[in-house]
Amino acid sequence: MLTPPPSYRSSAPRRGTRSTPLLAGAVCLIALAGTALASAPAPAAETSSSAPVSWQPDLSRTGTDDVNVQYREGALRVRDGSVSPASLDRDGGYASAVLAAHRVDRPVNRVTVALDATVPAAASAEVDVRGRSADGAWTEWRSAATGAPTQLPRRVVDVQARLTLWNAEGGATAAVRGLTLTADDTGNVPAGPGMTAASAFSARVYATREGLVGHTTANGHVIRENDHFVALPSRRALSPAGSGQYSVQVCGPVRCETAPVWDVGPWNTHDDHWNPSAQREQWKDLPRGLPEAQAAYEDGYNGGRDEFGRQVANPAGIDLADGTFYNVGLDDNGWVTVTYLWTDSGGDTTSFPTWGTDVGVRQQATTTSTRVANLPGPTTVRVRCQVHGQLVNHDGYSNDAWSYLPDYGGYVSNIFIDVADAWLPGVPTC
Repeated sequence: MLTPPPSYRSSAPRRGTRSTPLLAGAVCLIALAGTALASAPAPAAETSSSAPVSWQPDLSRTGTDDVNVQYREGALRVRDGSVSPASLDRDGGYASAVLAAHRVDRPVNRVTVALDATVPAAASAEVDVRGRSADGAWTEWRSAATGAPTQLPRRVVDVQARLTLWNAEGGATAAVRGLTLTADDTGNVPAGPGMTAASAFSARVYATREGLVGHTTANGHVIRENDHFVALPSRRALSPAGSGQYSVQVCGPVRCETAPVWDVGPWNTHDDHWNPSAQREQWKDLPRGLPEAQAAYEDGYNGGRDEFGRQVANPAGIDLADGTFYNVGLDDNGWVTVTYLWTDSGGDTTSFPTWGTDVGVRQQATTTSTRVANLPGPTTVRVRCQVHGQLVNHDGYSNDAWSYLPDYGGYVSNIFIDVADAWLPGVPTC
């Protein structure tokens, strides 16, 4: 492809960090899937570890990513005892607080938590942690028990914690007064299965229709008619409200759709079946890609029951919101192929953050070509290569460079890649 003169590539430098403006006008592009895709392989191990660094998130500042929490009498608590994740079909009394991310002064790969809380019998207060690499890619959430170090799969520069509260039967709720996180670098990064794979992991799983219009998902989204999202049976890949930081591609009988993970279920809450067996939170004796519910239903695994002791009535490993369910061509529950877009290392791709809402991925490097993905908000994407295509003008910027995203089979304008360079550094030409 011919390369236009440099003056066509950018009339203004891209900003490094920016807010998320509303997009308008002729070049308004449809939202790209917000996946927190795994970063490139971790750097070589260092010979010495870093000194630990500790901090305490402000629990009193609840935000839009929080679900059903309130800060009262010096502690975080469940606000409404009737609320529970829509897909789980459990009694209420659920709350989740996604705390502010903390930038550390050096890369770390291990986090230890100390929780100051009063937890009544049969209630619970769980802490999960995750990290964001320098390239903008988030790790999965990992459960963190008080005093027990949690190993992250790679070095990160931002650390974030999430609190999940469940009421006891009868309404008694946990009260979380404080949380201390301590991060350090162990001097090595564990090399586990799947960390060097060239593409995201896929599996054939049984899908059910979630429905439940008007109910609330685990990340606080109120379900609408013809909604587009999925539920997976583990909180490790739950995206914050309105984001697609963890997304899947669902391929049914008619077509494929990319959708964010906004709910937890069906059946289980600790069944990250997309991870290698040794890395699964529970059910480590099951092979990668086999949901516990499927093993229970088909083979009597765990006595044919889920983690709550319920008899498993179908082999579902994913729930689909109505819009996604019908769009991929299902008219009844059935088998689909699911690609877990954040998994594995990306092979010949490089991860970059994006900005903006209603930003589209196109079949070709032009705004008039077919849209191939539609997800909201800032995210992290894997770029394989870039080309010079249609000149796009938006928000004071002009750029004819487009990046090819293999996970979505399409191109996005480099204007919406949140780096300073109009032509991405280190990314080859397609």
